[in-house]
Formats: sequence, C-alpha cells, structure tokens
Amino acid sequence: MIKKKEVEKLAELSRIEISYAEKETLTKEIESILAYISEIQKVSSDILASDGQLLTNVMREDKDPHESGVFTDVLLEAMPKEEKGFLKVKKILNQE
Repeated sequence: MIKKKEVEKLAELSRIEISYAEKETLTKEIESILAYISEIQKVSSDILASDGQLLTNVMREDKDPHESGVFTDVLLEAMPKEEKGFLKVKKILNQE
C-alpha cells in the first residue's frame, strides 16, 4: 500500500504543491493503479505457466542474403523518375 509520505515525496520531486485532499485522492488513485498492474502481472504469469513455453523470436535467421545491388536496376526501372542511380522526388523542404 502506498503511503501519504510517498505521495508527498513524489510531489516534492515533481516540484508541485498538493493539498491534503489531493494527497488523499492521489494516494487512492496510485493504489488503484498499482493493484491493476498487479492483476496484469498475475494474468501474464498464468498464461506463461499454462502454456508451458517461453516466448521465442519468430523472425527468420539472415542466411545467405542476396548480394548488394542485385535488385537495384529492377527497382529503378519501376520508379517514375531516376537520376544517377537514385529515386528523384519533388523538393518538399525549404532551407530558409
């Protein structure tokens, strides 16, 4: 449970002044938030326990990547405008 002293310390660190009524309200609200987080943690651990597996990366390994520039010509041919091997676009930024 969060104490009023901790709310006062948070207010001090935030450099804000809070009244006694605000301390009461904030204490209840922070307590509610912490309880909700606790519930989320329980659900998350229950899901992991029931599944029996840890989460794993589903991305593929980078094996035998294609050689650099292999598709450059094909891509540039599909572009509306090209200049010196780069896509040419309309200027959109002013340098003032």
